Amino acid sequence: MIKKILAISGKPGLYKLISRGNKSLIVETVDAQKKRIPAFGADRVVSLGDISIYTNDDSEVSLASVFESIKQNYGAAPVDISPKKASQDDIIAFFTKVLPNYDTDRVRVSDMRKVLAWYNILVADGYTEFENKETETTEETTEEEPKQATLQK
Repeated sequence: MIKKILAISGKPGLYKLISRGNKSLIVETVDAQKKRIPAFGADRVVSLGDISIYTNDDSEVSLASVFESIKQNYGAAPVDISPKKASQDDIIAFFTKVLPNYDTDRVRVSDMRKVLAWYNILVADGYTEFENKETETTEETTEEEPKQATLQK
């Protein structure tokens, strides 16, 4: 689910991948307007599924896991902290509650604000399942005997 949600550098908000066009992606805004626009190769497009947050133990936590943690702490409701108006201390306290072992040297407050804003956008639009609940299905390959074409005269 989160793999199809995109962030485009230089454009506000989040976008949902609709389809692929000729040398572009067709994306739709994740808000009430549902405006469709093309995203070209020159635009820096990143899937939210590819983003991760640095932690102190030299590993990374996926953004989907951070969103799940926020959802558990706030009951799948939008967070009442404004990412634009909240003080730096409020943002750091929020992020420490959500991901206590984040790397304080490499994760900036601006990144924390972005995570908070993205979470609020997604929840406001009805997205509440962030991690893929992949059920491992084993595809059974059945070997069929090759069908031979017979010509009858």
